[in-house]
Amino acid sequence: MFSIERGPKQTFSFSSKKEEDNLTRGKADSGTWTLPEAVFKFPTTAPTTIAPKDSHYSLFGTPFSKLESAWRVMEWTEERKKSLMEVITSFAPKCADVPQARVLFLGPMGSGKSSFISSVQSAFSGRVTNRAMVGCSPTGCTKKLQSFKIQSLTEEDPDGLLLCDVMGLGDSQTTGIHLHDILSVIKGHVPEGHRFSPYKPVMQSETEGFVKRPELADKIHCVAFVLSATQIQMCSPNLSSTMQQLREHISDLGVHQVALLTHIDEVCMETAKDLTHVYKSANIQAAIKKAAALLGMPPSYIVPVKNYFQELTVDSNNDVLLLSAVDHILQYCNLYFQDSAGQNRSVRAFL
Repeated sequence: MFSIERGPKQTFSFSSKKEEDNLTRGKADSGTWTLPEAVFKFPTTAPTTIAPKDSHYSLFGTPFSKLESAWRVMEWTEERKKSLMEVITSFAPKCADVPQARVLFLGPMGSGKSSFISSVQSAFSGRVTNRAMVGCSPTGCTKKLQSFKIQSLTEEDPDGLLLCDVMGLGDSQTTGIHLHDILSVIKGHVPEGHRFSPYKPVMQSETEGFVKRPELADKIHCVAFVLSATQIQMCSPNLSSTMQQLREHISDLGVHQVALLTHIDEVCMETAKDLTHVYKSANIQAAIKKAAALLGMPPSYIVPVKNYFQELTVDSNNDVLLLSAVDHILQYCNLYFQDSAGQNRSVRAFL
């Protein structure tokens, strides 16, 4: 830590010969270095922060207390992992006309949508895979509507679920997917493989393969917003407004929504070291509340996840957290089909 003062020359000031030797390595002959532009002054003592006994620090340097009791209950066992895999594998939509529940993942570029899909596939494969195209580009790697069926190497494939990926949300109409295009996907008008462009929105007359009269099976049955715990404090007003608008329009279509909070290991060092501490972290609890306020949904709709990124092998605890998120999503898929069945009964009674 040092201060900079603009002036005719630059001088390093030292309070002792020892400090001078450490910083200049003997090259200064009087405790100063003369350089042309500014004055850099180093403090003689570093500031100290005394943390509570059970306090830890996030990667942002903000202290937090490890809570005495978990704010959500989670079972971290191989039996729980196996049970979750069985639930997901046996899932089938409660609607005879829909063979697969379609879940759409929406979020800002770089939030971890595609990484989550690949991470879920990794949990079922028993090794880290990159099923959905994943990258570190600021504009994201996903440009098309892509639907992924989870494949298992050891168990029966989960046939009742499709994970749908699209271009990420941007800060303006020229970056990221259009709100209009998202709603077209949810309504079932957009064909598989359609390539999105900020300059060419989906239109019946111009979009090849446009589905004019989509069936219930073509539509999206649940939307999962994906937010990065490292980005929620820096979310632009434009992006925040876009997500709020999306929530309103999607709700009008009768589609239930949940949210995933990614990159939790980057805001909580204790969780980065031991994932079983995720629900004892005050930092992650606070991040979920901020995400809830940003999206305008209750915190109970939001679950934290850690995607596989630099790992080469899967981790049982990480798999439990990922699979629990999928199980959370399936509950809201079931609500959609229950609502749809109720509407059909009402229509038949009216007729």
